[in-house]
Amino acid sequence: MIMFHRLACITFLTLLLMGSDAFAADPYPTRPVHWIVPFPAGGATDVVARIMAQWLSQRLGQSVVIENKSGAAGNLGIQAVVVSPPDGYTLLFVPTSSTINAALYQNLPYNFQRDIAPIAGLVTTPGVMEVNAAFPAKTLAEFIAYAKANPGRINMATPGTGTIVHLAAEMLMAETGIKMTHVPYRGGAPALVDLMAGQVQVFFDVVPGSLPHIQSGQVRALAVTSSTRWPALPDVPAMAETIPGVEANVWFGVGAPRGTPTEIIARLEREILAGLADPPIRARLADVGAAPLPLGTAAFQAHIAAETAKWAKVVREAGLKAE
Repeated sequence: MIMFHRLACITFLTLLLMGSDAFAADPYPTRPVHWIVPFPAGGATDVVARIMAQWLSQRLGQSVVIENKSGAAGNLGIQAVVVSPPDGYTLLFVPTSSTINAALYQNLPYNFQRDIAPIAGLVTTPGVMEVNAAFPAKTLAEFIAYAKANPGRINMATPGTGTIVHLAAEMLMAETGIKMTHVPYRGGAPALVDLMAGQVQVFFDVVPGSLPHIQSGQVRALAVTSSTRWPALPDVPAMAETIPGVEANVWFGVGAPRGTPTEIIARLEREILAGLADPPIRARLADVGAAPLPLGTAAFQAHIAAETAKWAKVVREAGLKAE
């Protein structure tokens, strides 16, 4: 019995000397990870998220489950992540609007840069200005002429107030003097349905959400909002070709609640960047009109800070407020 107790003590002391890792919980993750996309299913964010969720599920050895929580330009989904336990089992699909909302909304219940821990950048893509296939304008110049002849009679759809493509539309109106009636939707998918049905005449979307419908001829793309033409739509002019200076690129990334352990952040960063370097994943992203944005945690944090400052200036100058 004495010998047994001595062996037990020796074993216990040995474990203490080995450090806390000997008593650590099982390696992350041990159960499904929930990835909140703050827009409806079927939209551009959802397309990219599901491509990357499949990759992460394989790399992590656990399911990465997409949860669509839409509303208020992404605020509802972001808030859901902010109040989640910082344990790595709730992630945020970070939209560009997260850097716009601080200026657009006066009383947000969170501070994005304080309350969300950046993990990595994912993809970037331009916005695309598209019209119903029956709309008379075939080019951006023709659209501007039509809008000037019909002030206020064009219903302009966006995936939501304060989204990057909404700001692109506001920049277009400011530069050309045209007037359109803004019709914000809760995501791109329902807006696209109404565009094809003729309920709205023009829609500012992100390329991944509308690319199949543009390619099939169901809608007509007039311009992309990047400074140059986009590989997925090589025949569609850049808006800057007609209106110099109008540029608004969309981007997405991954975040987690503040306080998420650094080792979990590092693991997710590593797997995401590996995915963005994987040729089959890059090909799938290209197929939906997106290009990798391989920013690690520190670079993504700097990107968020720079974008927040940039779009705050645009919101102030345009006098925009959340509807």
